[in-house]
Amino acid sequence: MTERKKQIEENLNTVREKIAAAARAAGRNPEEITLVAVTKNFPAEDVLAALECGVTAVGENRVQEMVEKYDAVPEAKWHIIGHLQTNKVKYIIGKTQLIQSVDSIKLLDEIERRSAAAGVITNVLLQVNTSGEETKSGASPEEIWNLIDHVETLKNVRVKGMMTIAPLYVKDVSNTLHFDNTRKLYLDIKSRKYNNISMEILSMGMSGDFEEAIACGSNMVRIGSSIFGKRQYV
Repeated sequence: MTERKKQIEENLNTVREKIAAAARAAGRNPEEITLVAVTKNFPAEDVLAALECGVTAVGENRVQEMVEKYDAVPEAKWHIIGHLQTNKVKYIIGKTQLIQSVDSIKLLDEIERRSAAAGVITNVLLQVNTSGEETKSGASPEEIWNLIDHVETLKNVRVKGMMTIAPLYVKDVSNTLHFDNTRKLYLDIKSRKYNNISMEILSMGMSGDFEEAIACGSNMVRIGSSIFGKRQYV
């Protein structure tokens, strides 16, 4: 085992222990929580090491980086978690298990068009911004209902749940309120009957706040630096 793989394995074990502890503290089964390992700015070798350590779902923020790593590691279950431009959709259709960052009708329509042309069904999450923070992507809670209505008209897109990114606060009541409000919206949608929509996934929480997110009901967490270390930006 290389030193790098050993480091990733040790970090993964620590993260998994924290996920399990947070789930148990909330009276939940740790197996309900899906870990998405975020490999932004890390090489394909790190993706392979994570897979060998039991990771299955891998998240990427940028389309180009995902496509490059997909070519090297197609067996991973790839998630796009960053803001997605409509002109980049064509590069990922048929390659993603989940697009987590859908926040507009325009983007839904492009995913539908490209999916229909490729003869595939594309699974997505609707990204909501309940904090109103301008630096965060995501539809407002009011806009989400327009997206829900539009999804019912589509044939090649399936909404599997919701995603959110917490504001850049220190762990405090602000993040808890944000996560709680997202969960309430998720449950409200889940309680109703819609075509092409099954609220199964609530994706909340990253390295700095995943334990808090789990306490608020998240069943999918997106973790990068706690697994792979500090990112090197060039």
